[in-house]
Amino acid sequence: MQEKLAWVPDGVNVDVPSSARIYDYVLGGGHNFATDREAAERLLQAVPAREMARLNRGFLRRAVLFMVDAGIRQFLDLGSGIPTVGNVHEVAQGADPSCRVLYVDIEAIAVAHSQLLLAGNDNASIIRADLREPEAILDSPEAHRLLDFDQPLGLLIVGVMQFIPDSDDPWAIVRRYRDRLAPGSHLAMSHFTPDGMPEAMAKAVEVFKTTQEPAHPRPREEVMRFFDGFDLVDPGLVYTVQWRPEFPEDVGDAPHRSNIYAAVGRRR
Repeated sequence: MQEKLAWVPDGVNVDVPSSARIYDYVLGGGHNFATDREAAERLLQAVPAREMARLNRGFLRRAVLFMVDAGIRQFLDLGSGIPTVGNVHEVAQGADPSCRVLYVDIEAIAVAHSQLLLAGNDNASIIRADLREPEAILDSPEAHRLLDFDQPLGLLIVGVMQFIPDSDDPWAIVRRYRDRLAPGSHLAMSHFTPDGMPEAMAKAVEVFKTTQEPAHPRPREEVMRFFDGFDLVDPGLVYTVQWRPEFPEDVGDAPHRSNIYAAVGRRR
């Protein structure tokens, strides 16, 4: 059993790896434990996880800026994770300080450190909740304080739905969020896929079986189903590095190595 550190909230199991803490580790963060780092190193043996995480983070930034340019000034970020450089409120409020952001995560460490980061920022907050319970999130006091569901909103579900099994009907969960969004709202989503490197992703799935959140990568047609009721903006559903890259040369000659599909859709 690992020693409990002072910054670890009560009730956190530090002996079983967490996907949020693994992601923190591969991005170079320090809010992780030996079990997380061991799982992350196994993951790195299977897939280019650092590259995947970096490209996923880049997609998030570009998607938020795209939404700000489209007139969105409020964001709901589901499964926001442990704070690192380039959080949604930093990107959005850097473009327009009036932007409002509500983060949601189930991981206690992610919530605790987000609260520290957001102290004094009246336009951003975080709640600890399970994204599989949309109504509890959408009807929460913080949601009512920060978000106006009669106006277009940016819904961010980036790199998280692969941790929701088919048995929980993740597509129905997304539809429940969609049905509360005003027309003109945007959905940005990224999702693990086995399409580009099937053998490597199968090994990654084995690694995630040892964590608190087993992974369920999905093929392109299943990821497309999440965008029912949304019109995809160009370039549609592509690998993260292919979604509106800042420079054409950023795409490289092996975009499939990102192993993550990404898209932004506009609510009809």
